[in-house]
Amino acid sequence: MVTTVPPTTKPSAHAARATPGGPRVRPRGERGPLASVALHTTLLLAAAVAVLPPLWLLVTSFKPRSEAFSTAIVKDFTLGNYDHVVNDTEFLSWVGNSLLVVGLTTVIGVFISATTGYAVSRFRFPGMRPLMWLLLITQMFPVAVLIVPLYNLLAGLGLLNQPMGLVLTYLTIAVPFCAWMMKGYFDTIPVEIDEAGRVDGLNPFGTFWRLIVPLAKPGLAVTGFYSFITGWAEVAYASAFMTGEENLTLAGGLQTFVNQYTSDWGSLTAAAVIVAVPAAVIFGFVQRHLVSGLTAGATKS
Repeated sequence: MVTTVPPTTKPSAHAARATPGGPRVRPRGERGPLASVALHTTLLLAAAVAVLPPLWLLVTSFKPRSEAFSTAIVKDFTLGNYDHVVNDTEFLSWVGNSLLVVGLTTVIGVFISATTGYAVSRFRFPGMRPLMWLLLITQMFPVAVLIVPLYNLLAGLGLLNQPMGLVLTYLTIAVPFCAWMMKGYFDTIPVEIDEAGRVDGLNPFGTFWRLIVPLAKPGLAVTGFYSFITGWAEVAYASAFMTGEENLTLAGGLQTFVNQYTSDWGSLTAAAVIVAVPAAVIFGFVQRHLVSGLTAGATKS
């Protein structure tokens, strides 16, 4: 007579961790009700802290000047602040200056950072390590310390109050950080791709341009975004090296609304909202590349 043995069922993780006659032991990684409430409350508070300042900036831009410091939501909705900024100031000149400076900073910064990062990642040459350390050390100096020597250098080169002088200044900020980041990103791309390009007869630059650059789009997107933000939102250098309202960039022009004698908060907030829009649009286009581009150099394949 053949007897069949009923199949044994594998205990679930919850049953395996339960103690007979006692409370169930919660599996690792599972939050309790109080922990979930505390976590979500903290996240909501953090979101409120992050969203409230720009939201209040937007609300204030639609208020009359007399209600700039009022805590009430907009009572008398007005577009007068935007009309004053666009039509009664040099705002359009500031926009043109900023687009010129930011465009050149982004294009030149991405090219220099990408080629530098690729060269350091793929080739070994005398002075490579000191070069990388030099790029890193330049990031340790605060802006206030560098204003005077940069001012003297630009004055000696005749580039004060010139867009190209501001571009060179912004490149000293963007290129060192972006070159380090691109070096880490290129390290994750297999060297076999370069070898295949050389077998097909490509020179080093042809390999870089035709094979590596298409694979490095996330890293290039982060580099371009960082270079763009550097030139678009920087204030100290723009105010120190550019004089005359018609020569200012947007970041420098915002300071003209608030000075020692007058404070036009309505115009300032309206101009700030307009300035923030292009940065938000650019961020929307590159956001899907930001995480992969920033974290690619954390591990090596």
